[in-house]
Amino acid sequence: MNRAVAGRPAAPVRILHLGLGGFFRAHQAWYTDHAPDAAGWGIAAFTGRSTRIAARLAAQDGLYTLVTRGRDGDAYEVIGSVSAVHPGGEHGAWLAYWRRPELAVVTLTVTEAGYTRGPGGGLDLGLPEVAADLAALRADPEAPVGTAAARLVAGLAARRRAGGGPVAIVSCDNLPGNGEVTARVVEELAEAAGLRGEAAYVTTMVDRITPYPEEEDVRVVAGATGWADAAPVVTEPFAEWVLSGDFPAGRPEWDARFAADATPYEERKLWLLNGGHSLLAYAASLRGHVTVAEAVADPVCRGWLAEWWAEASRHLEFPEHELAAYREALLERFANPRIRHTLAKIAEDGSQKVPVRILPALRAERAQGRMPGGVVRALAAWLLHLRGGGVPVRDAAAPVAGGSLTEAARAVLAWLEPGPAEDAALVEAIVREAGELS
Repeated sequence: MNRAVAGRPAAPVRILHLGLGGFFRAHQAWYTDHAPDAAGWGIAAFTGRSTRIAARLAAQDGLYTLVTRGRDGDAYEVIGSVSAVHPGGEHGAWLAYWRRPELAVVTLTVTEAGYTRGPGGGLDLGLPEVAADLAALRADPEAPVGTAAARLVAGLAARRRAGGGPVAIVSCDNLPGNGEVTARVVEELAEAAGLRGEAAYVTTMVDRITPYPEEEDVRVVAGATGWADAAPVVTEPFAEWVLSGDFPAGRPEWDARFAADATPYEERKLWLLNGGHSLLAYAASLRGHVTVAEAVADPVCRGWLAEWWAEASRHLEFPEHELAAYREALLERFANPRIRHTLAKIAEDGSQKVPVRILPALRAERAQGRMPGGVVRALAAWLLHLRGGGVPVRDAAAPVAGGSLTEAARAVLAWLEPGPAEDAALVEAIVREAGELS
């Protein structure tokens, strides 16, 4: 299918996106496609490093099928908000969009690891890829770069040289204060490189369970619609978006929530949904489960989830009746047997996820003198995962998890932050729980 066949001309590009994955296409692109003024807001989307999805979408003029998969059946719609697609290596095209006066919004879905932060939360200038990008930008501000921070710095600098005004940079990754996180890594790199640019940084909470695409999705869409779509996306019916910040050059009329402070919504989603996912990824996989739906069908895993949710909910800024309704809805979403959300994919890069999904509840519970069983179980299961238990390991913290369980528990906690590693009672509880889980 192309634009002529679909009868949907490409909208003029006013949004630039980095991270051309399934979640972006099920969430931000879907919200833009459904905006009443969508005809004026096209998206130019770039991959991180891969080229395959860009080639597939380019062959379809950016069009793709979104499959909304409920318990009782599928709904199919063609999304047309992506007006142009590019592989990440097309740096010249990336800079050219930044120079356009009409550009207004830049969105990101680059995963937690894509922000290349160090232990203190700032830009990790010691990472080889960051150091290489910094050297390239110092030598030539238009030189090709690879990290998200460097691509933003290069774009902002190119816009400034072209005389363009400020744009809104909108992080859509699962990080608390993701707008502030983005601002910090970009500004630190820009200062180190001697470059300048102007932007407003918007903090967001994004939510829509979107499994990693599978080749089976292509066959399902072809059978249901007759279109051999090479890049469909499967997602759940639920979607939510909360944004906090300024849009100096305007934005689409998204059907989203605009709040003075997105933090409470971020914490609720990160701790309950994402924290629940991480707990299941590490603990339920030890029981042989493969997907989230399989895990919550197991009464033991549901009990673990309920304990974790009770501990985390004590520290959220919502009335209990609202939290109870949210947890009930989450359980229904997790249990959707037609959404194949694999524990292996959720488990990846836990050292980037555990600090923002699990540790806040640990700090709060220990500050009140409690040893939280749900938190301890999540950390113990992650420790066992790093030592080879459950799903395959893809995590930078894995090398520190050797030795005895006690040594590994201290080392892994220290990898996250110094305080918990000095908590002897916590270390003992984690080791004891790891023994029970294994």
